[in-house]
Amino acid sequence: MFRVRHAWRFYVPWSALSALSTADDPQQVPVTLDEAAEKATNAAGWVEENWSTWLNTGLRILLILVVALLLRMAIRRALTKLIERMNRSAQAVEGTALGGLLVNAERRRQRSEAIGSVLRSVASFVILGTAGLMILGAFQIDLAPLLASAGVAGVAIGFGARNLVTDFLSGVFMILEDQYGVGDSVDAGVASGEVIEVGLRVTKLRGVDGEIWYVRNGEIKRIGNLSQGWATAAVDVTVRPTEDLDRVKSVIDEATASMAKDEPWNERLWGPVEILGLTEVLLDSMTVRVSAKTMPGKALGVERELRWRIKRALDAAGIRIVGGVPAPAEESAADPTAGMAAPSVFASPTSPQGAAASPLPKPDLGK
Repeated sequence: MFRVRHAWRFYVPWSALSALSTADDPQQVPVTLDEAAEKATNAAGWVEENWSTWLNTGLRILLILVVALLLRMAIRRALTKLIERMNRSAQAVEGTALGGLLVNAERRRQRSEAIGSVLRSVASFVILGTAGLMILGAFQIDLAPLLASAGVAGVAIGFGARNLVTDFLSGVFMILEDQYGVGDSVDAGVASGEVIEVGLRVTKLRGVDGEIWYVRNGEIKRIGNLSQGWATAAVDVTVRPTEDLDRVKSVIDEATASMAKDEPWNERLWGPVEILGLTEVLLDSMTVRVSAKTMPGKALGVERELRWRIKRALDAAGIRIVGGVPAPAEESAADPTAGMAAPSVFASPTSPQGAAASPLPKPDLGK
């Protein structure tokens, strides 16, 4: 009964199609009831034999997708929590004595967000790529030619885009190692200025004249960060060698001590101003070096203020600063006798030289 019902189910549409096809093509032989029943039986048997395979394949694909999505979600959530913990530790250190030597919380937050973005992208690519290969394997697709083609394509792209790969890897390591960040003043060799954007491929700098430099990360061979840790302000004071060194030192100490108490220099100075001693002693001058540890990026302003205050203090104490090109001497009035020749002994007829040089008297020829 099961087979007969299936045969009759398929007979009506099959006969209708056969009738239509026969009407269009008189050469085609009409399908009989037995043939239709046999075809229906074969189709039902094929479905009955393969439905378990289809079910296993579908469940396997569904399981792969569910596991991949859950693993991706768990890893991304773990990375997010790790980044939040890094930010909390940075905020806890900020404001302490140790926090002054470290980067601020905003800088740490930017760096951790960049690292988290890179790690999340890498994790998603690895997990979803592996899941895709497993799904293709579930469909009984031979992955060996595909992997070989991908390897060849990867080698070709690597040779063709080696500069791009170099820039990307250099950018990743720069961010991981915290070599510089937005707002830092850096010297990258090929360009220098303030960092306004840090990317995985290109770093954007603003120069001293306002120009914007686009520097590829792979081209940066060495870099000097002028905004991390602390900076040093150094000032050389040149005075006459006859000055009393103890008096010069006391005057400079008073000027720098008053500067350390005034706003905003009390925040920009991270230590007392020190007089390191004499750096140069010459016949007409001697040089005293003054140094101070300052906030990063504030050394030039501190140096200008130190020169201003030290110069005023030395002038008030009567100590003159020397150095540079000497001033030209003032021209005096011309002496009118400077152009006259010195008197000669031959000009005096009474002198022996004048008498010897005088002509002999002419003889009188008339006598």
